[in-house]
Amino acid sequence: MATTSFPKDKIKIVLFEKIHPVSKETFQKAGYSDVTILDRALPEDELIECIKDVSLVGVRSKTQLTEKVLSHAKKLWAVGCFCIGTNQVDLDYATQNGIAVFNSPYSNTRSVAELVIGEIIMLARRIPEKSSAAMAGKWLKEARGAFELRGKTLGIIGYGHIGSQVSVLAEALGLRVIFYDIESKLPLGNASSVGSMDEILEQSHFVTLHVPQDPGTVNLMNREAIEKMQPDSYLLNLSRGSVVDIEAAVEHLKSGHLAGAAFDVYPQEPKSKEEPFHSPLLELAESHPNLILTPHIGGSTQEAQQNIGEDAATKLIQYMDRGTTSGSKTLPPLNLSSTGNVHRILHIHHNKAGVLSAINDTFAKAKINILGQHLKTNEQIGYVVTDVEAAASEEALDQVKKIEHTIKARVLF
Repeated sequence: MATTSFPKDKIKIVLFEKIHPVSKETFQKAGYSDVTILDRALPEDELIECIKDVSLVGVRSKTQLTEKVLSHAKKLWAVGCFCIGTNQVDLDYATQNGIAVFNSPYSNTRSVAELVIGEIIMLARRIPEKSSAAMAGKWLKEARGAFELRGKTLGIIGYGHIGSQVSVLAEALGLRVIFYDIESKLPLGNASSVGSMDEILEQSHFVTLHVPQDPGTVNLMNREAIEKMQPDSYLLNLSRGSVVDIEAAVEHLKSGHLAGAAFDVYPQEPKSKEEPFHSPLLELAESHPNLILTPHIGGSTQEAQQNIGEDAATKLIQYMDRGTTSGSKTLPPLNLSSTGNVHRILHIHHNKAGVLSAINDTFAKAKINILGQHLKTNEQIGYVVTDVEAAASEEALDQVKKIEHTIKARVLF
């Protein structure tokens, strides 16, 4: 193995929450041998002790990397969220301290989309009710309240990677597809964009939500919004638990305004299999049998978990090996080629005027020749990548560490 600026067998990597083993294989193929996979999230005190000497951390949704936890991880260079969201990481603290945070937002797209389509079919045919009856020895062979999808309208709120994939699959089943997104999106197939969410609610037999979690989407489907839906329509939420006002959904299921619903995410979810699941939706188990509740399994397929494992691990490797930050939620994005025969200085700093000039002045005074340089900034920090001659890299790193506003610096070769 070629000599590197950091011995890869000394880089400690810990992956929590039973992340797919392909992630460990991906790290090992890249030369990183010190990889530990834990099958659960840890409480705060154990988590702090576990990652204090770790360079890379991989988490799913339950490991909480708060400011307190991150402040004890003095050797931490990057975090990989092996899932879609990054809510479990204090991104502000990570940004201010030069910790790169990556996620894998598109690897489970197909898995979620297929579950949406499957649940739409099950709701339209009242499968939850009939399955429960059959298991109880009752024979509900009837057509009442059961419908084909052909010719019905599916309304998609949020036409990103998952929403657009749902659109393609739905159209193949004969559904008319309309969608609304706050950003202009190119329709796929024969789907049509509408100008407001109200149009979706008023025209659709099925409404499915595919929006991110942010202040603008909290209780997006509140009592007023659900009332605008067609009578006997269906609501599906496989996005984020905060998007639907659960009490309002329960009310409209009880009244019969909604003919059925499917939920995969909830405002409060158990942290482990051992914890009980509580939700106002549970009171509908007998009174409204056309209801599907699943335990946040939209992306829980072997294919999705393998894709996520490979994708997130690869992003961490590219950052450590090349300094590439494309896809980072905290560092400015730079897509960099391999270092070749040069040494690469990575410099993360507070976004203050004059830092780049200070770096270049320092190199000039030390007679260090710059072979290539890249700069990207966001509102909080700047990221400068400078390629220098191999013989000068040790001195170059020592010099840039002394520059005012420096957060972190390291050398790659």
